[in-house]
Parts: sequence; structure tokens; C-alpha cells
Amino acid sequence: MPRARRGHAPRKGGQRRRGGGARGSAQADSGSSEDEAASEARSTTSECPSVLSAPAEDGPGGDGMEEQAQQEDLEEKMKEYVDCLTDKSAKTRQGALESLRGALASHLHPDFLQERCLTLADALEKCLKRGKGEEQALAAAVGGLLCVQLGPGPKGEMLFRSLQPSLLSLLSDNTASPSARLHCASSLGLGCYVAAADIQDLFSCLNCLESIFSWACAMRGCPAPVAPAGQHGLLCAALQAWALLLTILPSTHISHVLDRQLPRLPQLLSSDSVSLRIAAGETIALLFELARDLEEDFMYEDMEALGSALRMLATDSNKYRAKADRRRQRSTFRAVLHFLEGGECEEETVRFGLEALYVDSWARRRVYAAFKAALGSGMHHHLQNNELLRDIFGLGPVLVLDATALKACKISRFEKHLYNAAAFKARTKARSRVRDKRADVL
Repeated sequence: MPRARRGHAPRKGGQRRRGGGARGSAQADSGSSEDEAASEARSTTSECPSVLSAPAEDGPGGDGMEEQAQQEDLEEKMKEYVDCLTDKSAKTRQGALESLRGALASHLHPDFLQERCLTLADALEKCLKRGKGEEQALAAAVGGLLCVQLGPGPKGEMLFRSLQPSLLSLLSDNTASPSARLHCASSLGLGCYVAAADIQDLFSCLNCLESIFSWACAMRGCPAPVAPAGQHGLLCAALQAWALLLTILPSTHISHVLDRQLPRLPQLLSSDSVSLRIAAGETIALLFELARDLEEDFMYEDMEALGSALRMLATDSNKYRAKADRRRQRSTFRAVLHFLEGGECEEETVRFGLEALYVDSWARRRVYAAFKAALGSGMHHHLQNNELLRDIFGLGPVLVLDATALKACKISRFEKHLYNAAAFKARTKARSRVRDKRADVL
């Protein structure tokens, strides 16, 4: 069953205490795609109160009674958001969905959601079927976050089963809003990864997502169709969601996927969209990783042409591309090329609280990026407190630390200032020596 294999993606690494190793601490937060920001549903003013007015504390520190009062206050507001989901005004429904999205991404509400699972499932299904554009996008995003909150239990399975037909239908509708279809693709992948209980659900989601991006790849003997710029975000989201589900696909089916897609995906490396090129490169690396898990000495017959394309992207210096895009593309494709040639995935580190998460495989990298895209700035809070994410990434039980222990681990603002000033001074001196024309440069 897909849920039983959820642990396949994070095969290596786990929880390690800060300061326990000499590895680098580069953040593993994946760069958001160029189309993602444009596709994010905009915040809408509403008669419903805003979740931003509620004080948020991401850490376990602070007074326990104060935290409990804040939680109760936030849940009272969430009751109003849920009631607003059935309002006749589309503006009010959109405002409620936006507020729910922020609350679900930044805090955990397991008991509240368990009691209202049926109500939420019914309201979201109606928003997906009867809403338009932005409302559908927000409803899909909230559906994915609900699956993350409810987890793989009966309630989570029920929610995904009720939303899956609407998500599949909207994703396959070429007349629907690209933004709505984009969020449907992401939520379908995340919800299936977390809550799908039947292997057939996994296959149906994989097939639907594959059909979205496959049309942009050429068939044998035919030129590749040019995807409109407005479709790049959708293609990227579908490809990333498909890659996420590959991490839980039974190994007996991996060889069929390799035979079907590995010759076609390299065509997306020539896309006009930097995000789609990066998504294609990362997916190719994931396919090679899965293939080598099945067969250690796996060889790709067209490796020379693929390596040439990857090297060109890893050294791309075209000035008509934005500097940030060039930097992100070169960094990604250097890592992909290093893995394909050397067989090692560059390890990245995510630090949160007193813990650290090591991302040391392409499967683990894709899983982390999927949850980070959905949770945004709330990712660290969920890594600390969400049992589902801690189980997926092998972080163990939630750490329970008292306020005194946390306070002892923190440094004051003045100490931070002194440290930063000293580091800046040392860095300036080092750079000045290098830049000095009188320095001996070998």
C-alpha cells in the first residue's frame, strides 16, 4: 500500500543534534519556481477576520497558559472561517480559504480538524466544483494542507477520497484556470503521498499527472510542441507532483516508468522556463537514483547526449537570463551532473530549533521541497511538532523542552551583534587582501 511505503523517500539520514558533526549547514530550502509566485492565490479582503491578527509562536517556548489561550483564540477564528466557506459571496469564501490556508500552514490543529473533517471535505468539494479560478486554487491548496494536518489515518484517507475526483477532474479540464490546475496538481501529489490507502489511487494520480506534462515532450519522429508561457507553471507543478509520487511507487513498476519517460524528459531541458528546466533536471536525477536502487550498474544508452545537455546548463552564462535564474540553474545542474557521473548526491542541511535534518538523496530532496512549497514559513514549526513529518524524515518523537532549557540555548541580541560585527570585520580583511593588486597571486 502507498502509505506503508511512505518511508521509502527518506532512506538515509535523520535527526542529529546541532554541533554534532562537521558537515556544512547550507539550507536545503528549495528555490521557489518563477511561476509559483504568480500562481499563488492573492489574499482577498473578507468579512471574516484575518489569521494574521493572531499572535504566532513557532517554538515551544513561552508561557504555557499564554500559548493555550492563543490556540483557543485561533480556533475560535477558524470556526468562523469554516462557517464562511458556505457563504453566498465568492469574496467571503475566498477570504475564508485564504485565512484557513495561513492557519493550517503555521500551526497544528489536530483535534479541531478531526471534529470538522466531514464539514470541511464537503465545503472544499463544493468550492472546487462550483467556484471559479482563485477560489478553486485556494480550495485545492487548503485540501493539501488538511491532508498534511490529518495524516494517513482514517480521517485523512476519507478527506483525500472525497476530494480526489474533483481534483482529477479540474486538473484534466483544459478550460479551467491555469492557477487552479497548478494547485490541483500540487495538492493531488501531496494528498496522495500522505493519505492514499489504495494502490489504484496512486496509479490514477500518477497517470493524470503524467498526462499533463507528457504532451510537451516529442513523440518519436515528431518535433516537440512549444508550451505556452502560461502553461509553464502547470507543467512544472505536475512534473514535481509526479516525481513526488515516484518515491512511493513499488519498485516492480519503476522499470516501466524508466522505459517510458527517461528518453522523453531530457526534451524539457530546452524549455524557455528556468523552473521547468530545473524540475526536469531534478526528476531525471531522481529517475537515475531509483534505477540504481534496482540495478547498481544501471546504464543509460543515450548518456553522452544527456551529459552534454546537462553540462551546457551547468555552465550557462547567457546575459539575457536573470542573474538569480542563472545562479539557481547552474547550481542545480552541477549537482545533477555530479550525481549522474559520480553517483553521489550533495548533502544539504536544514536546521530548525535544536535539531538538524540532512537531505542526502534526490528522493528525500523532492519530498522536502514538496512539503516546503505547501507549508512555506511554517515548515520549521511542522518539522518540530508534526508527527507525520517527523516520521517521514526519521526525526523521532517530538522533543519536549522546558522554557529554561530553551532560554539557555539562545544568545542575546547584543551577543549576536558582536558576533556579526566580528565576522564582518574578518571577512572584509580577507577580501581586501585578495583584492590588493600588490598581493602575490599564484
